[in-house]
Amino acid sequence: MALIVQKYGGTSVGSPERIKNLARRVARFKALGHQIVVVVSAMSGETNRLIGLAREIMPEPDPRELDVMVSTGEQVTIGLTAMALMDLGIKAKSYTGSQVKIVTDNAHTKARILRIDDKSIQKDLKAGYVVVVAGFQGVDEKGNITTLGRGGSDTTGVALAAALKADECQIYTDVDGVYTTDPRVVPEARRLKSITFEEMLELASQGSKVLQIRSVEFAGKYKVKLRVLSSFEEDGEGTLITFEENEDMEQPIISGIAFNRDEAKITVLGVPDRPGIAYQILGPIADANVDVDMIIQNVSADGTTDFTFTVHKNEMGKALAILKDKVQAHIGAREISGDDKIAKVSVVGVGMRSHVGIASQMFRTLAEEGINIQMISTSEIKIAVVIDEKYMELAVRVLHKAFELEEA
Repeated sequence: MALIVQKYGGTSVGSPERIKNLARRVARFKALGHQIVVVVSAMSGETNRLIGLAREIMPEPDPRELDVMVSTGEQVTIGLTAMALMDLGIKAKSYTGSQVKIVTDNAHTKARILRIDDKSIQKDLKAGYVVVVAGFQGVDEKGNITTLGRGGSDTTGVALAAALKADECQIYTDVDGVYTTDPRVVPEARRLKSITFEEMLELASQGSKVLQIRSVEFAGKYKVKLRVLSSFEEDGEGTLITFEENEDMEQPIISGIAFNRDEAKITVLGVPDRPGIAYQILGPIADANVDVDMIIQNVSADGTTDFTFTVHKNEMGKALAILKDKVQAHIGAREISGDDKIAKVSVVGVGMRSHVGIASQMFRTLAEEGINIQMISTSEIKIAVVIDEKYMELAVRVLHKAFELEEA
């Protein structure tokens, strides 16, 4: 008998019939003697609908009240899921994040989990219940409802698996595993039987939508065994995310190509080149809880520098306003500009550690297609570039072919 946490995304619970299918799947696992915790998202499109309603009332919704509102989407799903299980004769009980006591910090709309009180869940599991938990949400120390950011249900699932010391965390989604890239962009993309935790973390951080990055971070920190599966297939094996590199694994030099359309580039021109200038620019951005991704700095002959960084596209306006109101005059910057017509494309693979020439092959491939590189970022197993948004799909296709990722 195993303790298994199963997380189902919005498309997997997108209708009453799909919720009934979910219940039948859980029933099969329960019949094998397993203890099951089910984590669910809101029904597909529901969170966007709720955010849209909020913006009809208040163009920039108050974060606390927005969390109160959007968290109701998952509350509907847990009730429906528990009822679907009961209808099959299975004991089931639903919990919101606050009822479980998934305690978070107070960063509304993108809170981080601090701890989980698993006593009630453990008691119910021992009593034979299937426990159904609302993903994406928690509660801060003062009892305020919080949400974990878009895709946060993955994080809830993995965090619960860690707290419960589950044997496996299964992430059910609308795809049957992790692919070399998005099959909608490259039809020849290939499903991977397994991938290392490091590679999955890089792919998630660079834009792969299969798993939310914080869920992968949790899995790595607490050594949670992860498997990505399709909720629309009965017997698929999905993709195993492992913590060990293995010669028997399906492991080419490059494992996958990720892309991200959701970033924007901000450039601060003519900044004095002196110690502390990077902090003077990025400090106010960090204070406003705006995440910065890639950063480059150029030094010119006249002793000034141009400083460029990327943020999420939705936060470009906020970041520009902060820089123009609080930073530009203080540091004497000549000009501040923003560009939200960019995309980030990344190649990822642990094979980079032992193979040279990956960067040159990537840059040559892009150059042959006339694609200009605006920014470059690297790690031990990743090379990421920022390019013009209109070339993104072309870049992914030619890189996928250049690194022969369609071959098994």
